[in-house]
Amino acid sequence: MLIQAFNACMLGMGLLSLTSCDDAMDEITSTLFDRNFSPVNFEAKSVTKESANLQWTPASGATSYVLEIFQDDSLKFEGDATLHFEGLTDEDIPFAVDGLIYDTKYSARVMAIDENDESRNSKWSEVYFRTNAQQIFKDIQNSDIGDRNVVMNWPAGEGVTRIEVRYTADDGTVTTVVKHDLTAEEIENGQALIEGLEPSTKYQVLLYNGEKERGSKIFTTIADLNGATIVRASDDLKTLLSEAADGQVFALLPGTFQISGTEGGTSAVAITKNIEIKGVYPTEQPVIQGRFEINGGASVVIDNIILDGSTNETTDQAFNFKDETQYGKLVVSNSEIKNFGKGVYYVNVAATIGELTFRNCLIHDILCDGGDMFDCRKGRIDALNFIGCTIYNSCAARDMIRMDDASSLGGTPVITVDKCTINGVCNSSSKRLLYVRYVGNVINFTNNIVSNTNGIWSNQSKTSDPNFTNNNYFNTPNLNVIVEKANLFADSKGANNNPEYVNAAVGNFKVGNESVVKLGVGDPRWLE
Repeated sequence: MLIQAFNACMLGMGLLSLTSCDDAMDEITSTLFDRNFSPVNFEAKSVTKESANLQWTPASGATSYVLEIFQDDSLKFEGDATLHFEGLTDEDIPFAVDGLIYDTKYSARVMAIDENDESRNSKWSEVYFRTNAQQIFKDIQNSDIGDRNVVMNWPAGEGVTRIEVRYTADDGTVTTVVKHDLTAEEIENGQALIEGLEPSTKYQVLLYNGEKERGSKIFTTIADLNGATIVRASDDLKTLLSEAADGQVFALLPGTFQISGTEGGTSAVAITKNIEIKGVYPTEQPVIQGRFEINGGASVVIDNIILDGSTNETTDQAFNFKDETQYGKLVVSNSEIKNFGKGVYYVNVAATIGELTFRNCLIHDILCDGGDMFDCRKGRIDALNFIGCTIYNSCAARDMIRMDDASSLGGTPVITVDKCTINGVCNSSSKRLLYVRYVGNVINFTNNIVSNTNGIWSNQSKTSDPNFTNNNYFNTPNLNVIVEKANLFADSKGANNNPEYVNAAVGNFKVGNESVVKLGVGDPRWLE
């Protein structure tokens, strides 16, 4: 209504008296400026478990400010303020508030004051924040972790009531698997044994006093030791694997294991039976120097191992499928694969492999001199999966995923790349991330970060258009365009944000760009 009055005044100056126009302007001025503007950009910064910095933009005309803080409040401001401050000036901004309680929600409000005219005081500006939880858990030692349990320690006698253990599935679903009410004895001793867990599983454990969090740790249970063969670095691993019984599980203690060939070098061990090889302690992964030749349709499961090809007698791949037969699976999880000369795996026989999966792995410094990185020439892999992996500094002058149809085995191979961080691969504009020529292939490329590559997707007509969903690209000029006979498809819906890695040069791909974090893309370990 005031705006209408103003317009009418200006447009009708020839019809209205100057006095009436002045009256309208006086009304507008007195209404708009009869009090100070409320402080803007009111925020809680640098929040800790016991403090917060409250800041706002100084308000024009304010001579001071009143700040009130309400505990256990979510912008309701009911009852009396827990903390009250007055007489604050622009010099006090940002204002540090100490003595807060950990893991507690607070509401704060600030008012601009005119000490000469109380009626000109502004309205309140408001903000909500929560203090951080405490961390009184002691560090978890290897000796504290079992295959189905964990011992948690904290300062004796502290006020605590329960421990919860949570598991996060691949799809992000969080489940509380254990809720343990602490006994008086456990509280007095500052220690509790938590049971009911699963082997080789990553968990978050939380310590509470009522509803307030006092500690949080991440740990992974050790491999299932029930019936496993314990192997020490002093044992002859090559002989043990060569003579393995079908279904045998090997649990490796920390150390370096050479699959010995000639003196001073390492070569391949022939695997002919279904076996599992697991590192016992997740924080001290055993190192295997050598290669694996997989024969006779054997299935191999590897978990929590470092596979290092730096001392190999030859530059061959880490895994080589040797027989024209049907294989069950090769699954490598929670492991690191590095320093192999030709590639990670090689299938150059008419073999069929039901599943080939890399899950939660670091794969890097694979030279690919004489082969492609993930290389299947004559066989068929029904399900090829890369889940939650980081692949970097590899196959600069070769292709990343190769799947040919040389043996015409039929079927429908499905390639899935999900939640992976891929950096510095295929650095030539003629090299392909998806060199797939197997007829009838299906490719799912979802929730990934691809960065710093000059490579293309594919220039092969047999490569199916991938199912692209929620990917982010940075410095990938040749992936983002479609060029006939050079790059047959592109991800038109992919984001193009700089992930702002902490230090990619040393293999630290922690994401610094909040926009990328919110997308939930890339290897999840770098988003934590």
